[in-house]
Amino acid sequence: MPTWYTLPEVVSEGAGGTLGVRTHEWKPSVIRELCKDEKVLSIRCERAMPEDAPIAQDLIDTIESIEDGACLAANQIGITKQVVAYLDEDKGPHVLYNPRVVMGLGAQRVEEGCLTRDGTSKVTRYAKVKVTFDDLVDGAFKRRTYNFEGWTAQMVQHMVDHCQGKLV
Repeated sequence: MPTWYTLPEVVSEGAGGTLGVRTHEWKPSVIRELCKDEKVLSIRCERAMPEDAPIAQDLIDTIESIEDGACLAANQIGITKQVVAYLDEDKGPHVLYNPRVVMGLGAQRVEEGCLTRDGTSKVTRYAKVKVTFDDLVDGAFKRRTYNFEGWTAQMVQHMVDHCQGKLV
């Protein structure tokens, strides 16, 4: 299972704008307002880069602040990057950058809700999925593959749909 995200150092130019001199500073995370604008939610999100890491902490803080919240994609807080976060059964946070479902088994029709859409919708979800994603390790992305099943597989598929601009 992917490890949970810890806020990495954000790199910036040194004092006086001297190029090549870099300092490290911590940026506070923010609980963000949910974006319900269909124009934003229907945009296919851009690939995330390691410097987009602070978005992950904002997602975690936001999802943890929402009663009954389980997962959140960056476009749901108005940022069109492929960064998603979910809480596992023990409420532990996990982050996936640039997730992609590469295989699914056990297609089933389910009814699911969404934090940024009213009501519920019937969708087809796989009971088990193989997902490739980037994991942030020491400030760089490392490509990983993981098999998800059950409720977690459903959440991951929902978030991947958000990254692709699908309204679910």
